[in-house]
Amino acid sequence: MSALLSDASQRLDRALRYLDLSEDAILHLRSPKASLSVSIPVRMDDGSLQVFAGYRVRYDDTRGPTKGGVRFHPQVNLDEVQSLAFWMTFKCAALNLPYGGAKGGITVNPKTLSPMELERLSRGYIDAIADFIGPNVDILAPDVYTNPRIMSWMMDQYSIICRQFSPGVVTGKPLAVGGSQGRDTATGQGAFFVIDTVMTSQGRSPQKTTVAVQGFGNAGAVVAMLLAEAGYKVVAVSDSHGGIYAKQGLDVASVHRFKQENKEIQAVYCQNTVCNLVDHELISNEELLNLEVDILIPAALENQITEQNADQIRASYIFEVANGPISVAADDILATKGVLVYPDVLVNAGGVTVSYFEWVQNRSGLYWSEATVKEQLREKMVQETKAIEAVAKTYQVSARTAAYIHALNRIGETIEAKGSRRYFQNHR
Repeated sequence: MSALLSDASQRLDRALRYLDLSEDAILHLRSPKASLSVSIPVRMDDGSLQVFAGYRVRYDDTRGPTKGGVRFHPQVNLDEVQSLAFWMTFKCAALNLPYGGAKGGITVNPKTLSPMELERLSRGYIDAIADFIGPNVDILAPDVYTNPRIMSWMMDQYSIICRQFSPGVVTGKPLAVGGSQGRDTATGQGAFFVIDTVMTSQGRSPQKTTVAVQGFGNAGAVVAMLLAEAGYKVVAVSDSHGGIYAKQGLDVASVHRFKQENKEIQAVYCQNTVCNLVDHELISNEELLNLEVDILIPAALENQITEQNADQIRASYIFEVANGPISVAADDILATKGVLVYPDVLVNAGGVTVSYFEWVQNRSGLYWSEATVKEQLREKMVQETKAIEAVAKTYQVSARTAAYIHALNRIGETIEAKGSRRYFQNHR
């Protein structure tokens, strides 16, 4: 069992202690419903043939068709994909979306491929898994190193195979082919709604709350900018090359603009076309994690906080924008230190929530404004954040365990509605 799946299973076990869940539900969740491994032959630009390994896992479809992203990465393997599909099952249930969890991926370094090779690989993946997916079976979305254009190729290839336009098989598409307004910023926007809801319930003033963000990519940059706009004091951000720290706070919008134009992070203040350097320190990603701030946001990769460095964390709150940035062992250490951790299955669920909105729009043929998407997302994220906080208070457990309890209740109710061992034993 992979470390990711081991952590996920342990978190499931912790939540099960607080529930009288049917034996059927527990058995359903112990293993994926279906796993597919495929070989994808691709003709390269130089005429050679390469064969890539691809995967798709549908973990559980109790509550509806499965839903999950597709990642292109050299480290992708079946264990990782299965673990992420498991997480998606709980994320969808926690947000009360009518989905189960799925995930997919290809073992590849996409940076080594030309645009045409990338298109052939993307279409080849759909050729290989077309019978395994569908708008009412399993819906794809972007993930690590995949983007709206790749989603467009995948949707188009599925439509070619089915001989009908099928936008609902893929979300995260460009607007021109059925994408949704607000999808590109949904993960960061959803995380902002969670953070602001929690801070308000804790009586924290934004102006007196300091923030550090590890991972200044799409989600991390969006949540950092939204927090800064709301008055929070963002003092540090980082990307894969390192980070910057300014005790007085950063002008996050200017930092983001500078990175977009120059592909690197600098602590700057931009006015019109002129950007001026401001006082700051250069720090590593590891040093950012250890800063004395109120809120720490890991928005990069898995397993950034482990038992090796958890004791050095000095933040009061951690909001997981990345998937699985904290190990189970680290969770326990952070709990003893009094650090409040809000889990990925809630915090970064804005992406799958707006993907759901996109799927609904594709099926209805009616498309929403950006303002409507944002308001619908705000309502969903605030509602489920408050519900999970209430569960945590009722059971006196962490927000992570509360999120799993919340999700398990919904999954269990669906299984019971279809008839469980408990029902059939009582009606013999």
